[in-house]
Amino acid sequence: MPNYANRYISTLTRETYALILAGGRGSRLHELTNWRAKPAVYFGGKHRIIDFPLSNCINSGIRRVGIATQYKSHSLIRHVNRAWGHFKKELGESVEILPASQRYGDEWYCGTADAVFQNMDIIRHELPKYVMILSGDHVYRMDYGGLLAKHVETGADMTVCCIEVPCGEAAKTFGVMTVDESNRVRRFDEKPVDPTSIPGKPGVCLASMGNYVFNTEFLFEQLKKDAEREGSGRDFGHDIIPSIIEEHNVYAYPFCDPSHEGQPYWRDVGTLDSFWEANMELVSPEPQLDLYDPHWPIWTYQEQLPPAKFIFDDDDRRGMAVDSTVSGGCIISGSKVKRSLLFSNVHVHSYCEIEGAVVLPGAKIGRNCKIKNAIIDRSCQIPEGMTIGYDTDLDKENGFRVSNKGIVLVTRDMLAELAEKNNK
Repeated sequence: MPNYANRYISTLTRETYALILAGGRGSRLHELTNWRAKPAVYFGGKHRIIDFPLSNCINSGIRRVGIATQYKSHSLIRHVNRAWGHFKKELGESVEILPASQRYGDEWYCGTADAVFQNMDIIRHELPKYVMILSGDHVYRMDYGGLLAKHVETGADMTVCCIEVPCGEAAKTFGVMTVDESNRVRRFDEKPVDPTSIPGKPGVCLASMGNYVFNTEFLFEQLKKDAEREGSGRDFGHDIIPSIIEEHNVYAYPFCDPSHEGQPYWRDVGTLDSFWEANMELVSPEPQLDLYDPHWPIWTYQEQLPPAKFIFDDDDRRGMAVDSTVSGGCIISGSKVKRSLLFSNVHVHSYCEIEGAVVLPGAKIGRNCKIKNAIIDRSCQIPEGMTIGYDTDLDKENGFRVSNKGIVLVTRDMLAELAEKNNK
């Protein structure tokens, strides 16, 4: 039976085309997405957020993938070409960039549904039986095979992947579903102020993950209807799902992780606080998101770099890192790094104290710096003697952004403005 089940699912994955929606700005990340789309944001020491849905596709056996891009997509496209450009079309596998190109009219992508509508001819050319639409800006590991199998077994026209979320967290943030005993969707509310609880689970609701499976022809029919509908926002949550749940078979698929009890790992790292927290979870001794699992690798592009280096062993100048993740090319020179995550090519000069920091690639931290609870953007040059994260008023005076929970964001532009201000 297991062999038959595996063959059944592998047939379904071969008949599926995945479209990852990766054009979002991620405005709640503020200056962290000034020059990159949210799916291109760095995560976990060596990855980009887009690597997670892409790896899920490849590990699930879905080898035909399109990536719809729009907002400031250069770094995203460059990364995808480097990390994912090795697939062979001749073998029935490909990862293709689908930039907004006004294929059906004079508008750029106007919503999630419109992003798919404008690429219908490309999808049709692939002749898939099923189309899987995925959000490109969430961090999680998931085998999509079970989702596809359930979609076919229920006879669904559309299946919405969902996760249990506290109502307070979902309010004004997620689409919320009301389902019957068979998980058929009976109501869908997009970002409600007061989400409906799951029966028997007060305070918990069923939230959409932004991942959908459609029968291909049904999807095309609904997209065409939506394109002709006056006043439509061209969005799956706002428009498509509410318009089809009464007359068509729309089912919810609750996301679960068979290898773990309780709630599976899934993070919307859409705010500075959630981004910092999700990265900090990875430095714990046994994080729920296991990036070391060889059975479900998260693939990415990694520059060839020398190993991380820790130098000097004097009492007042010891290069060390504890409860931290330090990537290749890093040099910790006579400084203490604690409970932090350093991406590649970070150089921490002597006599620094770094704690609770997410430091993106290529950042240089000058001597005698003290940094706590901060996000240091790519290629920042932190001047000698600077203190970050200890005095909120000082951080704001320096032009840094301080989040609701006190996390400090530092970017190159902020440092340039500070240097200009100090030179006047």
